[in-house]
Amino acid sequence: MSFIIFFSIFISVFALQTLIIKKRLINKLEFKPKTKKYLSTFLYITFLGVILYPVARYYPLVPNWVYFLLSLPIGVIFLTFIITIFHEIISFGFNKTTFTENRRNFFKKSLDIGAVSLVVATNAKAMNNAKNIELEIVDVKINNLKTPYSIIQLSDIHIGGLIDKEFIKNLVERVNDLKADLVVITGDLVDTKLDFAKPALDELKNLKSTFGTYFIVGNHEYFHGVKPIIDYVNFLDIKVLENENVYIGREDEGFYLCGVYDRFGNRYGAYEPNINKAIENTQNYPTVLLAHQPKFIEEIDTEGIDLILSGHTHGGQIFPFNYLVKLQQPYVRGLHQHNSTTQIYVNKGTGFWGPPMRLGASSEITLLKLS
Repeated sequence: MSFIIFFSIFISVFALQTLIIKKRLINKLEFKPKTKKYLSTFLYITFLGVILYPVARYYPLVPNWVYFLLSLPIGVIFLTFIITIFHEIISFGFNKTTFTENRRNFFKKSLDIGAVSLVVATNAKAMNNAKNIELEIVDVKINNLKTPYSIIQLSDIHIGGLIDKEFIKNLVERVNDLKADLVVITGDLVDTKLDFAKPALDELKNLKSTFGTYFIVGNHEYFHGVKPIIDYVNFLDIKVLENENVYIGREDEGFYLCGVYDRFGNRYGAYEPNINKAIENTQNYPTVLLAHQPKFIEEIDTEGIDLILSGHTHGGQIFPFNYLVKLQQPYVRGLHQHNSTTQIYVNKGTGFWGPPMRLGASSEITLLKLS
């Protein structure tokens, strides 16, 4: 039932965007009727891809090249919709000027050509950006930490579709080259049925660090069977932190690494976050908490927690979606001093959800240097 509701809202939103693009951009272009007909046909085919995408996403039985073509329309329509809005605003401004008719027509044709060119350029740039995962090196000062430690944070990998075995294999090689003290994965690792995800997940067994790899669930794990995913990740010798903590480092020189279930568990009715259990017996030591959604920081007393590592936001993934994310999450990306005792770092995501596109928010591997 929840999938049907999500699918209905999803299709409705993109149907509305498609209609606005057709009515407010394509129909108003000072192009030949034949050209506008081609653009309209391309738009309708693109919208068809949006309709087919959820099926391919959650039942990835199609070849990767087909999946790639079906995943692009979400980003293409969204970016085109944003450009349509700007085109509409600027056109309105032109109509209010005192320019002569000839000059107004010249500017209108130039604007139309520019808008279509911008649609092509931004989509191409966004697709190219998604191919690259940037290394973000972040220095974090932790009170009373006696020995420096390095943590690799991965988040929002979203295994499924284009995030496959080869993607994870290359990611593991990059992480291992950094020779970190430990690796943490802050949720949304799996975004398909577990049977489809296992070949990619198996590659994570090859992650190497001094103190091991740790994982917390994100909201997407709840959509695909949270318990089987937890069991399988534990089977890979990756420790899933389930409202619990582990001591990292040498005796009296380390810190506690804590992890909670995602706050989506409160809606799910099971696997609910419990901060009190997660930080139990961590007093008098530095404490790092893994919590998938940055918003969790607003729901707890952060006393005794030095650093929170989160993800979920994707940094907005495609500009200007980051402004919409900001309406729901207190932090969208990067390191923030939340209060006098607690910092939070929000990873922009190592993979991507939906279209293989990023604009204004690169994928990242985070190397946190704690001192």
